[in-house]
Amino acid sequence: MSTSNWSNLVPHFERLQSTHMRTLFAEDSQRAKRFTRSACGFTLDFSKNTIDQDAFDALIASAKTAGVETQRERMFAGEVINTTEQRAVLHTALRRPAQDSVTVDGKNVIPEVHETLAKIKDFVGRVHNGSLKGYTNKSFTDVVAIGIGGSFLGPKIVTEALKPYRNKTLRVHFVANVDGHHINDVLAELNAETTLVVMSSKSFTTQETLKNTETARDWLLQQGASFDDISKHFMCVSSNITKATEFGIAEENIFPMWDWVGGRYSLWSAIGLPIALALGYDNFAEILAGGHDMDVHFQEAPLDQNLPVIMAMLGVWYRNLQGCQAHVLLPYNHYLRGFPAYVQQLDMESNGKSTNLQNQAVDYATGPIIWGGEGTNGQHAFHQLMHQGNTVIPADFILPVKPSHDDVEHHQMLAANCFAQTQALMQGETASEVKQKLIAGGMDEQQAEALSQHKLMPGNRPSNTLLMESLSPRQLGSLVALYEHKVFVQGVVWQVNSFDQWGVELGKVLGNGVLDALKGQSVDSLDSSTQQLVDMFSKVVR
Repeated sequence: MSTSNWSNLVPHFERLQSTHMRTLFAEDSQRAKRFTRSACGFTLDFSKNTIDQDAFDALIASAKTAGVETQRERMFAGEVINTTEQRAVLHTALRRPAQDSVTVDGKNVIPEVHETLAKIKDFVGRVHNGSLKGYTNKSFTDVVAIGIGGSFLGPKIVTEALKPYRNKTLRVHFVANVDGHHINDVLAELNAETTLVVMSSKSFTTQETLKNTETARDWLLQQGASFDDISKHFMCVSSNITKATEFGIAEENIFPMWDWVGGRYSLWSAIGLPIALALGYDNFAEILAGGHDMDVHFQEAPLDQNLPVIMAMLGVWYRNLQGCQAHVLLPYNHYLRGFPAYVQQLDMESNGKSTNLQNQAVDYATGPIIWGGEGTNGQHAFHQLMHQGNTVIPADFILPVKPSHDDVEHHQMLAANCFAQTQALMQGETASEVKQKLIAGGMDEQQAEALSQHKLMPGNRPSNTLLMESLSPRQLGSLVALYEHKVFVQGVVWQVNSFDQWGVELGKVLGNGVLDALKGQSVDSLDSSTQQLVDMFSKVVR
């Protein structure tokens, strides 16, 4: 079908298919330098990929052919590129300077964005200085941030990643799961008099978020607060002012959301209020500035120097030419351990599509399976499959060069592990090399011959190494935006709408019917298996 966006890559893939990366490095002493780019405090070494200069040039040509430059400008200009929902896509506007202008439906949205930022700054300042108090006139010590999906994952992972920057007097707790164990465990450790609740739901009807918020409200009332006191303890990010005020939230404590911001792109908006509470407004502003830094790079850098474009097209190379089904993220930093989960939602919810922009079913692969874990833990677990399994899994190794601690030896060991893993994946070790080592170590030739087959590693496993100057708020903002733009570029190449998520809707709709059945109502739409599960559950829980 529509493989024209990468058909020019086929001859290069076929030409390089039997060439090992060892050979590519041996033939080009400048290979590492040739395939390294820097921007926004990052250095991307993509030399450990199964490409040469001609293949790289073809990848960049494919991006041009696909219309990446045109679609990029359409997105930044506020044009309607989310065609199934008829919406602009303007998470980038949330991090633009106040003097900029972006027009949506004839209106410049930047002033409203900065009005909201000013409101966040004022609110966070009053919480931190103690002038905003609870119903017994005590300052807040804890925040419970309730959301789900993008309204939960982004703020949680950013706050986790920037632990050294957290406010020392205010603790922020994140709740998403509708499993009652989570919300009840969190509330059990808190004092209602000094707890602030921030609920994030654009519609104020998201089932899991609303239930958790109702549980938090009931807990506050059970601790002696009145209904009127709810307005002192509950804030929300929503566009449904009516439902929020009916719940008991004061209108001045409602922060706006816009249709042109998707959930998985929303941490830059008022959804980031828990981030600002946890880190302070100035650090939140730095995150926005870092995102804007990457926006400028993505807009202005030539495609062959453009970090998101390069990473995206390498992903297309492996997904569509080599048939790789997965892509792994390996942050070598404890505070970034949650980042793979963030990119998992960003990427798989955006490009996990099987219908193109022409409303036709695609007959080629789109979004890969995204997974990962922190180094060096993975080296003692799933790296085994990466090195010796039959499945080739392209990898991103992410390492902040400067740590937030002063233990040089710890950080040197961490970096050594990171760099050695990329070398081992690329280089591998042949049976002959293994055998020679075993014999040199005293093993007889027959044993060495048998064992060498088990210890050989094929190598030629691709990876990118992304070095960051440090894990600062600004750099983290740039990192998130880098992956946002990578996902966007791949969506353009695959001709899918990266900004809707219809695949999450059916389960929500059916869930309402199942819930009715669990509550004892007659529901005709259940299949026999689901009805059996409902009956088994209901015998125990009534």
